[in-house]
Amino acid sequence: MRILIVGDGYCPAAQLTPAFADLGAANEITAFDVVDDPEWRPSTASELTLKEWMGTPAQVIERLDGQDVLVVQGAPVSDEVMSVDPELRLVCCARGGPVNVDLAAAAARGIPVVTTPGKNADAVAELTLAFMVMLARRVPEAMRYGEAGGEVFHDNYEGAHWFGRDLAGKTLGLVGFGQIGQRVALRAQAFAMRVVASDPFVGADELAAHGVESVALEALLARSDFVSLHARLSAANRGLIGAAQVGAMPHGSYLINTARQELVVEDAVLDALRSGQLAGAAFDIATPSPLAARHPLLDHPNVVVTPHIGGATYDTLRHGGEMAAAEVARLIAGEPLVNVANRAALAARVPSPRAA
Repeated sequence: MRILIVGDGYCPAAQLTPAFADLGAANEITAFDVVDDPEWRPSTASELTLKEWMGTPAQVIERLDGQDVLVVQGAPVSDEVMSVDPELRLVCCARGGPVNVDLAAAAARGIPVVTTPGKNADAVAELTLAFMVMLARRVPEAMRYGEAGGEVFHDNYEGAHWFGRDLAGKTLGLVGFGQIGQRVALRAQAFAMRVVASDPFVGADELAAHGVESVALEALLARSDFVSLHARLSAANRGLIGAAQVGAMPHGSYLINTARQELVVEDAVLDALRSGQLAGAAFDIATPSPLAARHPLLDHPNVVVTPHIGGATYDTLRHGGEMAAAEVARLIAGEPLVNVANRAALAARVPSPRAA
């Protein structure tokens, strides 16, 4: 089997290839990194379906030469890319959402596209708990005080200015209970927190098996000292947390978003921070900051803003490589693939004119 591994500036091929070491003896593995080209713009119908790519289709096309498997993280995989390799049998996208792959075009060509859902679940869960500790203990305020030249380490009573709260005994409300939400719950319970969750796709019995109470969103908001968002974005939940929802939370509570920016109406959060309705907030994803300007969320002292680092760990990249390699091993062994993103389209396959 011939395998082409395509890395990029976020996930170099060197981070993916070790996971394929056991396959290397009996298979031909080639690897390279695409180079991001800010000037490239999608132009074809297939390219216009792609989002969040690194590199260009031309760079991938240049290296495709009769491979059976194409492994990417962020490189664009358009119909034009797949069309140059009639031997292609599998596309592995080492991320949870294959937004840089034309799934429909792949299905029309009979090519399954597999992904690596949950590869960053531990990393995001750990960051969520870090956010909770930082907010409860007013770490952002204390750090900004020192950075601004405030006196520190002069006596044992300086902490009187920064009284915060323990996590133990507090209630955490999880909006979404997928792989990340489950891991957040497990870690929060280790901090002796009560955990409730709202997820229309997870039953009460399953939540109870995790020691988590199933509640409606309205009840979750009313009861939670911390609300943490872990839902997948859909047309139905855009703006899920707006002024009414923030207003329903206990006065002095906290909001954390490591999921998708579109879940939150940021102006409502800013108003709640100014009024004290929210005592703090943490965002790993938000609307882009103004060019060369401070993000408005940082105008409140007890806010944490990070540049989408939730899954930015070397372990996450390794997990992605291992999950992709496991799918390739299944293909070689003739076993069913597990995380097929275009399974339904393959089952209802109708060849596309582009794939003719």
